[in-house]
Amino acid sequence: MYQAIWNDTVLAESEETVRVEGNHYFPQESLNSAYFSRDSLTSQCPWKGTAKYYTLAVDGQKNVQAAWYYPTPTPAAESIRNHVAFGKGVHIVKVKDDGDRKENPFVALCHRIMNRK
Repeated sequence: MYQAIWNDTVLAESEETVRVEGNHYFPQESLNSAYFSRDSLTSQCPWKGTAKYYTLAVDGQKNVQAAWYYPTPTPAAESIRNHVAFGKGVHIVKVKDDGDRKENPFVALCHRIMNRK
C-alpha cells in the first residue's frame, strides 16, 4: 500500500499507483477530499496534456498547488486519467504488511537536501 503524507497527515492511500516520470499518481477515489481544494493554476505538458492543481490544507497550514491531475489527458497518458500526483514536500511512502512505513531512500535524501537552510 502507498500513502501520500504531508504535515503528518495521510492525504491519499492506495494499494496501487501509476508511476509516470518518477511520480506516483494516486486514484482519485483514494484521496481524503477534506484536505484538497481546487486551484486556478493550469500548466501544459506536451505529452500528458493540461494539468490542473489542488492546494492542500491540513491543521491550518496550506501547501499551494502541491497536487496535480490531468482531467483530459492525451491518449499517450490515458493511464493517469482520474489520478492525482503530489509534490512540494508531500512524502510518498510504501507501507509494509506489518504497518511500518518505508520511504524511498533516494526521495528521503532529496527532501533532506531541499529542506536545508
